[in-house]
Amino acid sequence: MKLRPPSASNARWLPGALRAMTNDECRMAKSRHSSFVIRHSRRTAAFTLAEVLAALVFMAIVIPVVVECLHIASQAGEVAQRKSEAARVAERILNESIVTTNWNQSAQNGTVQDGKREFDWTLQNEPWNQDPIRLLTVQVKYTVQGRDYSVQLSTLADGSFSSSMTNN
Repeated sequence: MKLRPPSASNARWLPGALRAMTNDECRMAKSRHSSFVIRHSRRTAAFTLAEVLAALVFMAIVIPVVVECLHIASQAGEVAQRKSEAARVAERILNESIVTTNWNQSAQNGTVQDGKREFDWTLQNEPWNQDPIRLLTVQVKYTVQGRDYSVQLSTLADGSFSSSMTNN
C-alpha cells in the first residue's frame, strides 16, 4: 500500500497534514523567513544615529543642572547647620552677659570656638525707650564656603539691676 500525499489545496489548511513541498517552495519559504528575521533583528538590535545624538544632547543638558542642584542643596544644608551653631553661640553669650552683668559697656567683641569652628561675636548695649531698660544685641558671624553670614539675637535687660549690683 502506497501513501499518497494529500492534495495541495487540502494540505495547507489541515493541521498536521503531510504534504510534499517542491524545491522552489522550500527555497521561497526559507528566504522569506530568513530575510524577515534579519530585517527584524536589524530594527531592534541598534539605535539610530539621531536617537544616540538626542540622548547625548539630553544628558548634556541634564547632568550640569543636576550637579548644580546638588551643590546648592549641599550649601543650603551646611548654611543651616552653621546657622544653628551660631544661634547657640549667640544665645550662650547673651545669657552669660546677662547673668554676669558684663554688658555695662557699650560694645564688646570676641571669638568663641565651638567644636572645630570659630565664631566672631559682637555684643551691643543700647538704651531702650524706657529709662532703666537696655537693649542687648549679639551678632555672631560665620563663613560657609567662602561667603559670610551672621546671626543676630536681641533681648531686653533691666539696667537698674546691673547698676545696683556694681554699686554694692
